[in-house]
Amino acid sequence: MIFRSVLARTASFTQTRNTAILRPVAAMKTLVQSDPSKPMYKHQATMAKLPVPDLKPTCEKYLRSVRALVSDAHYQRTKAAVDEFLAPGGQGQVLQTRLLEHARHHVTDWSQVVVSTVDGKPHPEAREANTSWLLDDWNRDAYMAYRDPLVVNVSYFFVFKDVPKLVNNPARRAAELIKATLTFKKLVVEEALEVDMARGLPLSMDQFQWMFNTCRIPRIPSDVTRIADARANHHIIVTRNNKFFNVNMVHPDGRELSTAEIEAQLNKICGLAADTKGIPVGALTTQNRDVWAKVRNELLESPVNVATLDQIETASFLVALESGTPATFNETSRAAWVGDGKNRWWDTACQYLIWDTGRAGFVGEHSMMDGTPTNKMTEWVVDNLVKGRIDHGSSTSSATLPSPQQLQWQISPSVAFHIRAAEWAFEDLVSRHDLSVLEFGDFGKDAIKKMGLSPDAFVQMALQLGYYKMHGTCKPTYESAQVRKFAYGRTETCRSVSLESVVWVKAMRDPSLSVAQKADLGRRAIASHVAYMNDAVENKGCDRHLLGLRLQIRPGERKPAIFADPAYDSTRHWNLSTSQISSEHYNGYGWGEVVPDGYGVPYCIRDASLHITVTCLNPLRASLFTHHICESLREMRCVFEATKPAEAAKAKL
Repeated sequence: MIFRSVLARTASFTQTRNTAILRPVAAMKTLVQSDPSKPMYKHQATMAKLPVPDLKPTCEKYLRSVRALVSDAHYQRTKAAVDEFLAPGGQGQVLQTRLLEHARHHVTDWSQVVVSTVDGKPHPEAREANTSWLLDDWNRDAYMAYRDPLVVNVSYFFVFKDVPKLVNNPARRAAELIKATLTFKKLVVEEALEVDMARGLPLSMDQFQWMFNTCRIPRIPSDVTRIADARANHHIIVTRNNKFFNVNMVHPDGRELSTAEIEAQLNKICGLAADTKGIPVGALTTQNRDVWAKVRNELLESPVNVATLDQIETASFLVALESGTPATFNETSRAAWVGDGKNRWWDTACQYLIWDTGRAGFVGEHSMMDGTPTNKMTEWVVDNLVKGRIDHGSSTSSATLPSPQQLQWQISPSVAFHIRAAEWAFEDLVSRHDLSVLEFGDFGKDAIKKMGLSPDAFVQMALQLGYYKMHGTCKPTYESAQVRKFAYGRTETCRSVSLESVVWVKAMRDPSLSVAQKADLGRRAIASHVAYMNDAVENKGCDRHLLGLRLQIRPGERKPAIFADPAYDSTRHWNLSTSQISSEHYNGYGWGEVVPDGYGVPYCIRDASLHITVTCLNPLRASLFTHHICESLREMRCVFEATKPAEAAKAKL
């Protein structure tokens, strides 16, 4: 998954960086206890480190991707710049040598970016760790130093399928989600969660340490992460009508609340919050990060606000009881994506959303976790609830439960002004954005595999064809590829537009070509995409490596021609930002576009259907794009089913 914060800032990463200080390599442990005898981290210490790719293959891959997007004249200029970069003794070799040295000796000093108190003191367990050569720069420049609002630009959402028996019973729906999530939290805290696997190999589990009791804190010039002891902080925050409530999830004797008891507490909150709406302090978290950082400092001048912020920022997670009743796919996805901005705390790592209809969803803050860990959690939660595997405890509620504690604020005139300004800015931001959902029921993964094709690459080509039909051209397209097979790996770029895909989309619009010719060209385009994705998950794309090389340029040094060449920026101007996270339990998934003239296109591939969300600024007409995608999917089925091999090869992705 990839969002505006990552993509927009990669075009303006600082050209300088501090030379790595050589220190002894620390243990794998960063902030959480890691017992290799337990399942969760048993592979962590032996996982391969994120590799630095060889220089020549990276440049060749980059050149090939550029060739698909620029004119002949521009390509020759780019090729000359790449040849100069690769020349013996040239800048490319110098920067590659520096990057290899940096990768050998780099350690992350967590004390610089992780805090444990409301006033920002370093976390006592935050220490140096041997992570990856990219992690610090990526986390800082792609996320923490990004200054635009988290809402639309950074945060992402899931929408869960309805549970028929819980329709119009939001308190019970929320209580079951909370109970199941507490069960999952226990697996993470006790390191009993089974390690994620992909293609038979274990994946790095480091991101799970940021899932619970974690909150992003605004700072200038770069935010930090606050993390609290998950073993000692058992409360959650529940919001209703802009009011915040602290709800302890354990009894005084340490017993966890039953689902019935959690439901009773939520019903109490709905009663306590029913009379009037609270001051929408949560709207401040939708603001520009510099503005929010300054206002937060004003809030901290009051001991009352210090106590309230401390409770919010150390909570296990947040549950927003939303008062709306979204009905359609479009309404629900938009409600999850942005809501009204006030009844949430957008800095919290994990937030559940429950509407009055019993419909539910999730919002994730993206800075320290990609979508795969949170998808693992929500998929586990919903799946185990559906299958009746969660122990809900006693079916009766204890009469001795204390009422939830409403958190208080002291709001100065200055802060009140900033809250109103945040509301206005939020309304302006969301009013300029469009969203359209395509719930495509004609076919899904099973039918695509019978055509002998990769389901993911099939959808990617449908997006390419849909875009070409609407705009008459091919533009840079990003698909997120996880590199968690390496310790502390996050993502690499899969560049979806290839020479083969450009030829194919044009062929699909050419009435002089036969179905067989179109199918042959389409299979070549799909094979090219699969090959690039296979390289990307091995960290053998071109984007992260080129970024790492660029970060090795020292102050006063000439910028290599490869980075000054216009193609370097233009081919990373992601008009389509895409990602797949698939679940049979989701009815929505999305985030915002990453460039003003582009689209955000997340999608779910199910066995018998596809779910595709399109977001963009209003003039780009999201619903028209989903129309063209739908048409493209149907046209592709006709072409590929008419020409599928007698025995379709098993798809690789």
